[in-house]
Amino acid sequence: MSELSTLISIGLVQVVAVISPGPSFLITARTSVAKSRADGIKVALGLAAGTVVWSSLALLGLNAVFHALPAVFMAMKVVGALFILWIAYQIFRHAAEPVEIIEGGGGATTNPFLKGFTTQMSNPKAAVFFGSIFIAMLPSDIPLWMTVALIVLVTFNEIWWYTIVALFFGAGPVRRFYIKAKVWIDRVTGLFLGALGLRLLWAARDAA
Repeated sequence: MSELSTLISIGLVQVVAVISPGPSFLITARTSVAKSRADGIKVALGLAAGTVVWSSLALLGLNAVFHALPAVFMAMKVVGALFILWIAYQIFRHAAEPVEIIEGGGGATTNPFLKGFTTQMSNPKAAVFFGSIFIAMLPSDIPLWMTVALIVLVTFNEIWWYTIVALFFGAGPVRRFYIKAKVWIDRVTGLFLGALGLRLLWAARDAA
C-alpha cells in the first residue's frame, strides 16, 4: 500500500513539474502551430523518450553520481542552459521569416522527435527533478515492478500532457492566429527562453 501511495505521489508531483511552463512546452506548442499536430505529437514522444532516459538514470543511481561528482551536475546545468539560449537565439533570429505550414509534417526540416528528445535531455529542469526530487521520494528498497511502473508513469505523464498541447496549438484557429502574429509571438518566445537560459546560468554560477 505504501508503494502504491509513493507511485501516486511521485506521479502527481511530476505532473505539476511537467505542466509548469518551460522549454518543452514552448517547443511543442511552436512546432504544432508552425508545422502540424503530427509534428507536435512527435516532439511529445521525443520528450517522453528523454524522460525514459532520465528516470532510468535516476533509478540506477544518478543522485549518487551527482553527489560524488558535483562538477558533472554543474556541467549538465550549464550545457542545458546554453542549449536553451541557442534555441532562443534561433527562434528570435528567424522571427520575421514567413512560415510554411506543411500538413503531416512533410518537408526537409529538423526531425521533431529528435528535437523533443534533445530538448528533454538538455533541460536543466529535468536534471533537477530526476536528480533530486524524484530520488528523494523513492523508498530505500525498490522492487522491480515498481521500477518499471515508475518509468511507465513518468513517461505517460509527458506523453498525455504534451499531446494535449500539440492538439490544442495545432488547431486551425490557433495556427491562423500564429501566422498573423508570428513575428511578435516568436520574439516573445525567444526572449522568454533567453531569460530562462540566463536565469539558469546565473543559478549555476551562484551554486558554483
